[in-house]
Amino acid sequence: MVYTNLVEDGTVLIYMTFKSKTIKKIILILSISVFSNTVFADRIKDFTDIAGQRPNQLVGYGLVVGLDGTGDQTTQTPFTLQSVLQMIGVLGVTLPSTGTQAQLRNTAAVMVTAEFPALAKPGQQIDVTVSSLGNATSLKGGTLIMTPLKAADGQVYAQAQGNLLIGGARAAAGGAQTSVNHLSAGRIPSGGIIERAVPALLVDEFVQLDLRRADFGLMQRTAEAIGRRFGLGTAIPIDARALNVRVPTEPLRRTAFMAALQDLDVSPVSGPAKVILNSRTGSVVMNQAVQLSPSAVAHGSLTVKIEQTPTTSQPLPFSRGQTAVTTQDTATITDNGKENSLISVSSGANLDQVVKALNMLGATPQDLISILQALRASGALRAELEVI
Repeated sequence: MVYTNLVEDGTVLIYMTFKSKTIKKIILILSISVFSNTVFADRIKDFTDIAGQRPNQLVGYGLVVGLDGTGDQTTQTPFTLQSVLQMIGVLGVTLPSTGTQAQLRNTAAVMVTAEFPALAKPGQQIDVTVSSLGNATSLKGGTLIMTPLKAADGQVYAQAQGNLLIGGARAAAGGAQTSVNHLSAGRIPSGGIIERAVPALLVDEFVQLDLRRADFGLMQRTAEAIGRRFGLGTAIPIDARALNVRVPTEPLRRTAFMAALQDLDVSPVSGPAKVILNSRTGSVVMNQAVQLSPSAVAHGSLTVKIEQTPTTSQPLPFSRGQTAVTTQDTATITDNGKENSLISVSSGANLDQVVKALNMLGATPQDLISILQALRASGALRAELEVI
């Protein structure tokens, strides 16, 4: 008996019932071989951007009112008082010139930042971030007064206003204060309203796609995938990052074409060998392309030695294979300050094994960073080293 089932991802599962155990084994082997050869792919929308359709940064200066005595001290931040006087003057309020300076402990000067999304239209709402500019101790419970947000060209593209959302607290008792989280910055969800749109690009015969990482291999696979789906000549690579795609000019066909184009699958390529070091936390992250060459590093009481031993690989009889000479890497790490602290990593050593062995010896994050930097400088670490 044969049963079929269609799952959500479009895969057809086949169920067969046989009385023979031999046939069951054959079916199991075939199933394992089919599903083990699954090739993962990325959609074009996941690793490309459409040229000209990008977000923009917005910034503005405003005031937050309604604070519980945690605002700016205007004697030290005179621009806060100046801004308040200008704002209430526009509203028709005039303060008498008494010669005394007002103290506005419930008001704080802030900078408001936001990201203008690509293709945003007037009336749409965006999130804004509000950060203290003066010496306010907390913005919790405050309300942002209407603040114009400008782009790099000096034009106003959005207006921001609303109640701040801050995930923190401050408590005081007997002269002692306790704070939880950061209270000098917060967000206003949907606190900004788009007032004007960025001028749109003219409809053209070609649309430029930009890879987020320049790679000739990925560019070739992308162009080939587009050519197989929409025909040769549809995609024209420019360099390792950009390619032009011929698209319909009629609106409905253009929309359908772009939707199909962005959902097109492309098999990924392996990226460059890279090791990421976080100097603050001691974190070490690496990809599978990282390799090590024979080397030896001495750091304090630690000694790292990497050796390569050539080996010969013989093919099986009647397999039509060829004899090949390969190498086996062995990493040995010695702590000269401890007795019996020799750790030998098995053959085929990579950076992951070296880092694990160093951690077993109790190496500090600074030891890890220093050793990896030395390996990179000597050329033994065949990878890009990035410190964040």
